[in-house]
Amino acid sequence: MSMTLDLTEQHLTYSFDRFPEYLDRLRSKLRIAVIHGGDKDRDGAVIYKTHNPRSTKTYERVARDIADALKNLGFEYVSIMADDMTLPQRLKDEGIHLAWLNTGGVQGYDPVCHTPAMLEMLGVPYVGHNPLNSSTLDNKHVFKRELQAFGIRTAPFMTWHPAQGILNPYTNPRFLTTFGHYQGAFVVKPVSGRASLNISVVDDVADLPDAVAEIHRVTRNTASIETYLSGREFCVSVCGYVTCQNGKLQKNPEPFAFSTIERVLEPEERIFTSMDRKAITENRMRLLGDEDIDISRALISLAKQVYWDFNLNALVRIDLRTDEAGKLYVLEANPKPDLKRPTGTETSLVVRGLQEHGMGYEDFILSLLVDRLDYLLTYHAPIVRHITALIA
Repeated sequence: MSMTLDLTEQHLTYSFDRFPEYLDRLRSKLRIAVIHGGDKDRDGAVIYKTHNPRSTKTYERVARDIADALKNLGFEYVSIMADDMTLPQRLKDEGIHLAWLNTGGVQGYDPVCHTPAMLEMLGVPYVGHNPLNSSTLDNKHVFKRELQAFGIRTAPFMTWHPAQGILNPYTNPRFLTTFGHYQGAFVVKPVSGRASLNISVVDDVADLPDAVAEIHRVTRNTASIETYLSGREFCVSVCGYVTCQNGKLQKNPEPFAFSTIERVLEPEERIFTSMDRKAITENRMRLLGDEDIDISRALISLAKQVYWDFNLNALVRIDLRTDEAGKLYVLEANPKPDLKRPTGTETSLVVRGLQEHGMGYEDFILSLLVDRLDYLLTYHAPIVRHITALIA
């Protein structure tokens, strides 16, 4: 699939087929900043320190993996920057053309959307989700409402905040309407979070008020209550239309969905344990094979549907679970999935399945970069003149 556009102001006729030629020019000219989360405790990072309901992590190690991959791909100017109030000046001083977002924010509410919003204001294009999609994906209750609107199956749920009073599951109309005569366990989690932190399984409905109150005590944010799904747990990743497979760039007619994986639960482990508490190793995941072809196809189909329906243009990892009857339900979508380079002992749920597509780590990083550049040059050329000028 190729699209040719005449960008007359830059004297450039853009065509995806010419991208190898563009890369030859961009490797020595394009100035890239890989941005990781800032540390609010560092001097000069913020004006006033507040609270981050989404547990804080800088992701600096992974930012360095991405930056190293870009350098290995031949890009001569790659800088690593912290996401804090010094960022705009650094971007200006170093003449950055394009940012790569590997940050969950610094502090405050809805922090995942803060940096893309700031970059939109500054006019700096980026690899990552736009502010609206970032916030929608990271706020589980908003994402689940959208799933329901699109007719995509997700577990019944409701939210609760102490400002609404003390939750009484026996009399609350919303609770009774949502869950009806359901007699099973519930999952209580923050509406915005990461790495399965602060999630509990509540077997007795009488314990829900305390579980909801604990979420607010820890996060100062709203709690989500949903039915517990007792089946198998899966994830699948999906990104844009461009891939670099076996060393060759190609533009596909559909989003690239890959890494269909079953998360392996240990005995008595009812939800997948946070990576902060236990590393993601090979024995904690299983790449789906021929024996699971039907469920693998269902995961791929759902991933593409989410990508299209939510009008995404950056990588997500979608987490799903089955009920006792084997029906798939979407749990959530991670807008900033782990992109760490695999080592001898650790990997990530995203990169685990790349090899079966003829892709290594550098191939995948190049795929994400070129997909974003292709999108910008195809649909937003007038607002990225500083990039079109580099390849004209």
